Amino acid sequence: MSDRPKSLTPRPGIMEIAPYVPGEARIAGHAEPAQLAANENALGPGAAAVAAYQAGAGSLHRYPDGGATALVQAIGKAHGLDPARIVCGAGSDELLSFLGRAYAGPGDEVLYSAHGFLMYPIIARTVGATPVTAPEVDLAASVDNLLAAVTPKTRIVFVANPNNPTGSMLSAREMQRLRAGLPDDVLLVIDAAYAEYVDHPDYDAGVSLVDAGENTVMTRTFSKIHGLAAVRLGWCYAPASVIAVLQRIRGPFNVTSAALAAGAAAIADTAHVDRSRKHNAVERKRLADRLGQLGLTGPESHGNFLLIRFADAAAATAALEAMNRAGVIPRRVAGYGLPQCLRITVGTAAENDKVVAALTDFMQAGQAR
Repeated sequence: MSDRPKSLTPRPGIMEIAPYVPGEARIAGHAEPAQLAANENALGPGAAAVAAYQAGAGSLHRYPDGGATALVQAIGKAHGLDPARIVCGAGSDELLSFLGRAYAGPGDEVLYSAHGFLMYPIIARTVGATPVTAPEVDLAASVDNLLAAVTPKTRIVFVANPNNPTGSMLSAREMQRLRAGLPDDVLLVIDAAYAEYVDHPDYDAGVSLVDAGENTVMTRTFSKIHGLAAVRLGWCYAPASVIAVLQRIRGPFNVTSAALAAGAAAIADTAHVDRSRKHNAVERKRLADRLGQLGLTGPESHGNFLLIRFADAAAATAALEAMNRAGVIPRRVAGYGLPQCLRITVGTAAENDKVVAALTDFMQAGQAR
């Protein structure tokens, strides 16, 4: 008698995945709400990137450059990196998934901090590995706790730096200590999606650690500072041995022509990057200060968003509903183990004023208790 299953069955672990739920973008009754749930660039993309994207409309019947040649050259020039050690993907999420597929599988463990990006456990379970979390300290990743959680089964350690959704960061010295404490056969993946927003003097997006050995990768994205979330474009910088693996896993045309063109224009548009960075620094502080005056605080953010604590989960939900009524969409973060918090993207000055007005009314009404 056949021992084949009687029905189509997914691989073990797949149905244990909690699907990623993006931030909301619409509210009934508000035609143009303040969309502050996805950490998008408040200024949008630069004019050069938009023009490059539009210019490709006449050649949609042509396949894109499978090697992303012009884009990796542009990234290499902008960051002083060897283009041969850069791979592009459909968002940095795709590259993170490739790394999971390449270096972890059944019986392995994938380690990350307790409030790390939700894609990390999804990637682990997708490849049959076990996701493992290390406790954080004051909503920041702890090198000591990460190292203590390493076992002989650990294959990958994901560290978002700065971290989403907390906004906290690890210094360059702490990241060096983490790498030094990890076994050589463990891949350290530094997810530096928000690197351009950091102005801390002791910060390194990951380049120095990648260059120092054969077991560290840095991923970056065009979705944040460059304002290109819609085109899905990311890149990673890695040792040559890891690049050789990724080139075997990725699809031959995994990045669209429109994304390649927009990305090459965006990476060269340093003026737009500078404007975006300065806007974020000014508005992030202003928003944090005004919310602080209302008694709403959170960890210091090094990204383009703030994590705000409320008294409890019920108060956070009530605050979200109040903001929605005012036409503002923050991000629920209960899925990150933070039900008492909301994450708010740093928007335009007008959008940030709407946030403050909505939460002022909420707090004055006593609904936070």
